[in-house]
Amino acid sequence: MKCNVIGGEMTHAEIEAYVDMLRKKYPERIFTEMTFTLDGDYVDVNYKFDTVPFNRIRRITGYLVGTLDRFNDAKRAEESQRVKHNV
Repeated sequence: MKCNVIGGEMTHAEIEAYVDMLRKKYPERIFTEMTFTLDGDYVDVNYKFDTVPFNRIRRITGYLVGTLDRFNDAKRAEESQRVKHNV
């Protein structure tokens, strides 16, 4: 993770304290960058998360699926013969 400090200096312990606080607040997220902007006694913390991958889920022939690779031959035929409506 990349950490930037603007407007002054911070010790490694101070940076780690902010990082630990944010990791507790967002335990499932991965941080890619943090920017600390110092203004007197105030610290403004900006952070960026890593992108979250997701799979597209569709409803095909009554089933929620991501891909058709697990369908048997009958379901594949049913999918290929269905009527597709335009919106």
